[in-house]
Amino acid sequence: ATAATPRLDRTTMFAAARTFTTAVAPRAAPTHRRRAVSARAEKPSWAPGFDTPKYLDGSMPCDYGFDPLKLGEKPENLARYREAELMHARWAMLGVAGVIAVEVAGQGDWVSAQPTTWDGTAKYLGNETHAPLFAVIGLNTLLMAFAESQRGAASAEERLYPGGKFDPMGMSKGKDFETLKRKELANGRVAMMAFFGVMAQHQAAGPGGPGPVAALLAHIADPWHVNVGTNAAAIPWLSTAGAPLGF
Repeated sequence: ATAATPRLDRTTMFAAARTFTTAVAPRAAPTHRRRAVSARAEKPSWAPGFDTPKYLDGSMPCDYGFDPLKLGEKPENLARYREAELMHARWAMLGVAGVIAVEVAGQGDWVSAQPTTWDGTAKYLGNETHAPLFAVIGLNTLLMAFAESQRGAASAEERLYPGGKFDPMGMSKGKDFETLKRKELANGRVAMMAFFGVMAQHQAAGPGGPGPVAALLAHIADPWHVNVGTNAAAIPWLSTAGAPLGF
């Protein structure tokens, strides 16, 4: 019994030492995990919150995912509609500028300023061109054929935008070329809507009525009496409707 006592004491000492070591041992430093969060800007959408077609991925200028009828679902259709929209946009901008310029210059409205008679003489702004009508048509046909031939490239970008065969001003060489593409199409879309309004206004005003600039000035001067609600041609069933555009 006496000889076993030191062995018991030694065991007790080892156990106590192990407990003490465990108690005072430094704890491992907590590890911090880093999470990488990537933020990306959502592409512009004509209807935020709604899914846009996958083929409208925002790579084209002014692409806001608008195609509710899925007209451009096929790649060949999308390319054709894109080219057609841009061509119509450019013609609309030229047309609206011409409509405004004629009236501001005091040459009547855009319809009466360009009478073309079939007696052999073409007129514009009341001035005779001293050229046969068919000669004017033939010259315009040649000029248009040349312009169309210059955009007959196989590449879609070369057909639509300068930088290929025709770029006399070097507009495709600048850093803001992509910005110019967006501005052109955005203004062209507004111009197409504006020219539709010009034609609707002429239909409402009737022959001999005011032009779009005169109608706009009349509306600004008296908006409560010169508007679509007082236009007998636009809303004929209103009893308060008077003469077209209040004139």
